Amino acid sequence: MASVGIRLGAIHNHDGPLGYWIDGEGDRMRDRWDDDPEEAPAVRPRHRHPRRSRRRRELTSPEERAYRAARRRANARLGFLTHLLAYGSVCLFLLLVAGFRPAFIVALAWGIGLSSHYFAALVVPRLRRRYIEREVSRAVERNVPRERRSIEDRHVRSLEELSASIAHEIRNPITAAKSLVQQMGEDPASVENVDYAKVALDELDRVERSVAHLLRYAREQEIHVTEVELADLVRSALETFRNRAAESGVTIETDLGTDHVLRGDPDKLRRVLINVVGNAIDALEEAGTPDPHIEVMAGENLAGTECWVRVRDNGPGIDPETLSRIFSPFYTSKDSGTGLGLAISKKVVDAHGGSIEATSSPGAGAEFTITIPKHAGRG
Repeated sequence: MASVGIRLGAIHNHDGPLGYWIDGEGDRMRDRWDDDPEEAPAVRPRHRHPRRSRRRRELTSPEERAYRAARRRANARLGFLTHLLAYGSVCLFLLLVAGFRPAFIVALAWGIGLSSHYFAALVVPRLRRRYIEREVSRAVERNVPRERRSIEDRHVRSLEELSASIAHEIRNPITAAKSLVQQMGEDPASVENVDYAKVALDELDRVERSVAHLLRYAREQEIHVTEVELADLVRSALETFRNRAAESGVTIETDLGTDHVLRGDPDKLRRVLINVVGNAIDALEEAGTPDPHIEVMAGENLAGTECWVRVRDNGPGIDPETLSRIFSPFYTSKDSGTGLGLAISKKVVDAHGGSIEATSSPGAGAEFTITIPKHAGRG
């Protein structure tokens, strides 16, 4: 009876078998597979650096990663089918050449490895994905309510602060007007009633102005998009301050460039610029800054995708606490301000897909930068 040399072995790593090999009559066959994209580093050739492999995976597109995962699963199935074909062929060959008993022993011993191959290549990936999805689902169920509560708490705190600010802005003028009216009622013939009535009307005008600003802030910003020449927009906004700047001695210097065109709402963007420049003039007047001046610059980024306007003054600057709250509704450092000007300006800029930022330090002036995408209103 002819003898056939058969050697059965397995290749292992720390996670389990990677493949199997058979030596018989000088021929060698190897099967190697990956079962999941997450396990890819474990079965890559050892000479590759794992960090470089991770970086390569992160740089690939989702479609390419999906293709690679599908290819690994197909390779795993083909590897098992090849193994199964070799198993059947060898067992049949032994049955014909050596008889039933040797064929049965080899089939039984090799069948254990074949079963392990099937389990590791086809069953383990499915179980792993199922367990991972289950654990992720549990983690999400635990964390989502916590995140939702955190967001709700922040919204509640914001609503409380906004309500308190609204009450403060409206109650104080109404209280003052009520007190003046009561004094007028106590002595209707008093000569001071005219002054009292004027002050009461001023306070009520302040309430009306606050409510109007509040309604404008609460209303959804509707953007009417058109082509806007940035330099013309800035000049139009600065024209409103010509007389005031001359009376206050404030010098306004401009560096606007040319050919900076964007898509946006010119009226709303003009109001934003008017508000920012007006605040700068207010700060210079209130501080009595010697040689007050404002620089207004405009341009676009190197990629040509965004336009920006920068307003810089040499006033007293803004302290860090005020700077952190400067865009909050009803927060103001002015006695006659409503605290909604910058909040509304930020909302308008956000509606254009842009940003407005303020930088300052006490005694070093303040700088506001407004950035708007050139095609913000498209689509």
